[in-house]
Amino acid sequence: MTKKINLFANLKSDFASGLVVFLVALPLCLGIALASGAPPLSGIIAGIVGGVVVGFLSRSHISVSGPAAGLTAIVLTAITDLGAFNIFLTAGLIAGMLQLILGFIKAGSISNYFPTNVIEGMLAGIGVIIILKQIPHAVGYDSDFEGDETFAENGGNALGSLMDSLGHLHIGAILITLISLTILISWDKIAFLKRLKLVPGALVAVVVGVVLNEVFTASGSALAISTEHLVSLPVPQSFDDFKNIIVTPDFSGFMNPKVWVVGATIAIVASIETLLCIEASDRMDSQKRYTDTNVELKAQGIGNMLSSFIGGLPMTSVVVRSSANANAGAKSKMSAIIHGVLLLISVVSIPFLLNKIPLATLAAVLLMVGYKLAKPTVIMHFWHKGKYQFVPFIVTLLGVVFLDLLKGVALGIAISVVFILRGNLKRAYRFRKEKFEDGDVIRIDLAQEVSFLNKAAIKTTLAEIPENSKVVINASDTVYIAHDVLDLIHEFATIRAADENIKVKLKGFKKAYELNDIDDKANHVFFENYEEARARKQAKADYDRCMALVGKEKEN
Repeated sequence: MTKKINLFANLKSDFASGLVVFLVALPLCLGIALASGAPPLSGIIAGIVGGVVVGFLSRSHISVSGPAAGLTAIVLTAITDLGAFNIFLTAGLIAGMLQLILGFIKAGSISNYFPTNVIEGMLAGIGVIIILKQIPHAVGYDSDFEGDETFAENGGNALGSLMDSLGHLHIGAILITLISLTILISWDKIAFLKRLKLVPGALVAVVVGVVLNEVFTASGSALAISTEHLVSLPVPQSFDDFKNIIVTPDFSGFMNPKVWVVGATIAIVASIETLLCIEASDRMDSQKRYTDTNVELKAQGIGNMLSSFIGGLPMTSVVVRSSANANAGAKSKMSAIIHGVLLLISVVSIPFLLNKIPLATLAAVLLMVGYKLAKPTVIMHFWHKGKYQFVPFIVTLLGVVFLDLLKGVALGIAISVVFILRGNLKRAYRFRKEKFEDGDVIRIDLAQEVSFLNKAAIKTTLAEIPENSKVVINASDTVYIAHDVLDLIHEFATIRAADENIKVKLKGFKKAYELNDIDDKANHVFFENYEEARARKQAKADYDRCMALVGKEKEN
């Protein structure tokens, strides 16, 4: 039975964290919309729906949903190919419906197979990208505005933007960034400031950044940050203006095969990124609660359908906002809901005020988020765990930075699988020779679990055993043997051993293995056949001896 959640039980801490996430999410929603070639408001709509609707339906306590840069390239290409944003919205509806279906068929369980070191490598890689992408904003050079984890953008672009920014430094932006970073760091370190838990450090940094820039502007200082380096939200003057900037889907798109292809692509990519983020969010949860990923897919599907219906971008659960949420002390999903409500209130009531926030201040907030995700201590932690943990971690990190999120995670999982296979091959058994009374005895000690993955290695070892040998196959410590391996040992012991005069002793084999009920019958058959074959061999030997004696008597 699912434990009921009281959304108002931690309202104090959830409101503070929701406010922080709101401040982080606001420019990200706008930036992703611009990078996707979509109307600016579409990103804000997706953020509102992701916070309020998905936040309410989801069972994740920490994750926050909204427009993700991982879909930026897909959305930009799709809008261009389909020719109109309202036709693209139909693809968003299709993506939401497909995600809803995936939730009902319980496809969310795939997330259980993501290794921990790969998830941590993904988080660290995202942290590196956040830092690389925010440094240009921090120094006042904003040639592009994407801001989020930029899964679809490769590290080369981020590094190129970073190098370009070094030649276009703005002293005012650098000053505000440094002051904001000082406030953010001090807020967690100084005892007096830590008592002000209701006021998040990010909010203080934003207020100070706005005030400083207003002072610079009023005094005519060269340190003043220009409008293009501030948050830029649309400012509707009336209800009709607000209504006119909302785009609805063109339902004729349902008849276009290209729309269905785009919808399926968005559904698959968004679902995978959501599942990855949910795994990461659960790891960031201080209370270590687990999220029902099938319910999450349903929530995302409903959210994407609603977002597309009212002109919003497709969304996923996103790591940057989820990380900011966890770091700000969120206790329940009320934090995500509050962030969505604040987005709605801000875009309706105070867009002119929000447009005074310097991007440098928000860059400082994200730099702290990136650092916490990619701390050197995290890298050293996996380094000390050995190569089987470190290599998949670092490959995932580099893949996410220099390729994209999905390719990086795929590389990390592939490396993990290779290491698992190698480990299984080595741990399946121990092969040794030792002096015994009657000569050399070859001993094969099977491991606790022997799966079908070990079949090739065991087959090779048995094939190399010479004629006239003595072999002991010991399964005393084994609790599970795959049917394929049992058949292999059975064929060796009953056929090849008899043909090549190999004396085989089976030690510790059980009649059935508890962890493999399917193989219970096979195990019985194995032993019955082995005993039967051994009895037949003995009977044949006795018969041969008898015939030999009869032959000698005839000769006499």
